[in-house]
Amino acid sequence: MKILSIQSQVVTGHVGNMAATLPLQRLGHDVWPVPTVLFSNHPGPGGHTGRTLGADEIADLIEGLHARGNLADCAAVLSGYLGTAENGEAVLEAVTAARTANPRAIWACDPVMGDTGRGFFVTPDVPEFFRERALGRADILLPNAFELAFLADRPVETVAEAVTAARSLCAAGTGLVVVTGLRIGGGVAVLAVRTDAAWKVQTPWLVRTKEADGQPKPANDPGGPDQPINGAGDAFAALFLGHYLQSLDPEDALARAVSAMFELVRATMDAPAGGLRLVEAQDRMMNPAEIFAPESAI
Repeated sequence: MKILSIQSQVVTGHVGNMAATLPLQRLGHDVWPVPTVLFSNHPGPGGHTGRTLGADEIADLIEGLHARGNLADCAAVLSGYLGTAENGEAVLEAVTAARTANPRAIWACDPVMGDTGRGFFVTPDVPEFFRERALGRADILLPNAFELAFLADRPVETVAEAVTAARSLCAAGTGLVVVTGLRIGGGVAVLAVRTDAAWKVQTPWLVRTKEADGQPKPANDPGGPDQPINGAGDAFAALFLGHYLQSLDPEDALARAVSAMFELVRATMDAPAGGLRLVEAQDRMMNPAEIFAPESAI
């Protein structure tokens, strides 16, 4: 299937489009990556070059696809980091164009704006765009626990609170809410929530086993839990969408995406500190050693 992916893009590293494209391709999908920002690398390591694209540039690229008739084959639009609220409006226009050309096209929206422990890392207009403009329009919404709490304007610290918050977004018109990064005891849970059902997959919380120099970490140094892996959320959103398009089954897509992501994170944690080990672990990601079974979260 053809997927239009509108999110950040970097020259080196695996975040945004560079984290989403390979998983989708390995699942048999053709990806059309459109950048919202184009950087040399993720800004996190300290220093980068590049720039945020303008909404008019994004619209121009989409118009080029439309003029060639490509959007009639678009099965889904996947959106992630926007850079500006104006770029969000360009995404909405792209979704409208895709749905006009193919009424069966869906929008999977990853509302990238912040995370627990870090707070918001986008300009103030971006969270408001997601709350005011994206809710009710996306077919699939993929917030982390922090983003869900903001969008639903209620606490999200337990599975029950996450389900309640996600259902409030479903009531606003979003068909399916997939919640990532919910810490439960010594593990992490991912939920898929509809108005009539909710599923949970829980995995152990992985920790980094090696320092940047490749040496084992001290036994009393857990490492990892509060050090985000840049691009992990982007890769997961792609994996979930890719599996969902194949089965149209949220429960199956949840199990397969979480299991694939667990292998990818484990490979990354077993390597010296650095970015997502997407290329090196792609076969493990496509053939996870264990499929984590979903259970009811109601």
